[in-house]
Amino acid sequence: MNTVELIEALEELVKEKRIDREIIFTALEAALVSAYKKNYGTSQNVKVTVSRDTGDIHVYAQKEVVEDVYDNLLEISLEDARKISIKYNIGDIVDIEVTPKDFGRVAAQTAKQSVIQKIREAEREIIYKEFIEKENDLITGVVQKKEKQNVLVDIGRTETLLSPNEQMPNEEYNHGDILKFYVVEVKKTPKGPNIVISRTHPGLIKRLFELEVPEIYDGTVEIKSISREAGYRTKIAVYSKDENVDPTGACVGPKGVRVQNIVNELKGEKIDIVKWSKDPAEFIANSISPAKVVSVEVNEAEKSARVVVPDYQLSLAIGKEGQNARLAAKLTGWKIDIKSQSQVQTESGAFEQGDDMQ
Repeated sequence: MNTVELIEALEELVKEKRIDREIIFTALEAALVSAYKKNYGTSQNVKVTVSRDTGDIHVYAQKEVVEDVYDNLLEISLEDARKISIKYNIGDIVDIEVTPKDFGRVAAQTAKQSVIQKIREAEREIIYKEFIEKENDLITGVVQKKEKQNVLVDIGRTETLLSPNEQMPNEEYNHGDILKFYVVEVKKTPKGPNIVISRTHPGLIKRLFELEVPEIYDGTVEIKSISREAGYRTKIAVYSKDENVDPTGACVGPKGVRVQNIVNELKGEKIDIVKWSKDPAEFIANSISPAKVVSVEVNEAEKSARVVVPDYQLSLAIGKEGQNARLAAKLTGWKIDIKSQSQVQTESGAFEQGDDMQ
């Protein structure tokens, strides 16, 4: 490889990898300094320059201008320095060209390895900087393939794995599927950035609503809390300071289109949008949605509540395997005990009967 071919190869790499060309040339020059010292066994201070235009390579021995020379490799007298240029003074550094005739061959051999290494480092840094800005945000990825229990996903400049814990239980991941993912964490490692993505994180819900609902994006409607059992059901509590804005209606959208878009992205996961209230009883009643509530008794000290629902609404309020009650408790941060009206009446009757027996 001659110098022209070297430049062409470097330019192609710069274009392909979208890396600052100066980073590549600086790395090459540093590598050539080491190559020169290794091949020509010198302890001189050496500088190597590579022309950004022609690829011409020049090696310079750098010598300090001194009054008395004790080391010819590192020093030059003021008299000799001024034979090169009258501008030199004591303490200046003089560059004296010492480029070997066959140094282009050495350079070509050295360039490949050093530049590839620098490209890897630069790429890792670029990828890290790009994705650290997307931490706690959404990205779009393309499913590539399954690797054991993991799913390999192309997320743009790099690929990452969707681990089993971050996969939705009811979701198939097929080659070519385009999905949105939540970036949980981005960490630097010796092998490059480790990008943790998720389909199960509650943050995915939050960001999807921000995308679909302009009122959330601009702050008119606020997401107060989210509870989620990924792939099955999510509850989201919303609130607006503007009395003229219905926060749940804004999230549902015209003819339900906004929430439906999110449900479609989540492959059919059910979403309950409930109105947040600073009144715990009202908020807890709303959180039991879609079940209707007769009454709520709250115990502020224990942060617990008893919710009474019509008999025919009990199974709906509790949910399959207790899911609705569980999500409501997580959404509100309160312990919730759900009873039907007949259960309350029975308990009340038993209590009164006990009083009579006393």
